[in-house]
Amino acid sequence: MKVLFIGGTGIISSACSQLALARGIDLYLLNRGQSARPVPEGAKVLIGDIRDRESAENALDDHQFDVVVNWIAFTPDHVENDIDLFSGRTGQYLFISSASAYQTPPANLPVTESTPLANRFWAYSRNKIACEERLMRAYREAHFPITIVRPSHTYDCRSLPFQGGYTVIDRMRKGKPVIVHGDGTSLWVLTHHRDFAKGFVGLLGNNHAIGDTYHITSDELLTWNQIHEILAHAAGTTANIVHIPSDVIAAYDAGWGDGLLGDKAHSMIFDNTKIKRIVPDFAATIPYARGAEEIMAWYDADPARQVVDAEFDALNDRIIAAWQNALPQ
Repeated sequence: MKVLFIGGTGIISSACSQLALARGIDLYLLNRGQSARPVPEGAKVLIGDIRDRESAENALDDHQFDVVVNWIAFTPDHVENDIDLFSGRTGQYLFISSASAYQTPPANLPVTESTPLANRFWAYSRNKIACEERLMRAYREAHFPITIVRPSHTYDCRSLPFQGGYTVIDRMRKGKPVIVHGDGTSLWVLTHHRDFAKGFVGLLGNNHAIGDTYHITSDELLTWNQIHEILAHAAGTTANIVHIPSDVIAAYDAGWGDGLLGDKAHSMIFDNTKIKRIVPDFAATIPYARGAEEIMAWYDADPARQVVDAEFDALNDRIIAAWQNALPQ
């Protein structure tokens, strides 16, 4: 099977590239050759820019593919370009959407693939919804062979699950308080990228997946309090948590607030029956406690990776001080 990944070296796609190659797939990567992650051994790299039509066409030359996956399509114009570029060139086109496209907050749990798509808080999610709608129309009207995949907070050893990244770990290790939105009890799902890959690679070339939609997540449920405590334990420290409402955080930092109000502030529980039915060997087996150990081992292996954002650090101090001063004495 000849497969093209547009991207292929990102947080999610890097594990999918490795597993695809391990399963004997003839894998091509179309990218600009600028990724911080290495190209997996055995992948064939086509140097080109998918955002530059001439560059992409020159890189693709006369290649035909059984499957094309675009890991870096975010807006309707991106998928419009792909429909035009890959019509007649591939037997299946996979679009990487987002579970944040689901109704937010969800009216019913668990979330299934038939949960409505609606997110009034986050432009990123609305753009993914618009992409899905355009691709579904292309499937219905022109038989463009789409499959839509909705990941939800998939991570690798470099990925910390909160705003500020390593700055939060640094605060924990220094005994400083860290912000957790709301009361910290909303439920969240974190999926290791190697687990995600097992479900995803099973969709490649799967004719039963054409015209359909799947999310792929772990079944482990964690509160945000637990997530911070697990990471603190892996970092050899404890988490001094301060709970602050998401809308208060948003008043200080709109980008941080969008990611909370449009996604993380709401409990999300996923029913993975559909992906397990079409990919029977899919099972998420890496608990976040093990993933957190991988993350901290990666950061601790090289002090240069332990980047502290001084501006974000100061913002945390400012928000915490203002919130604590506003509380009844």
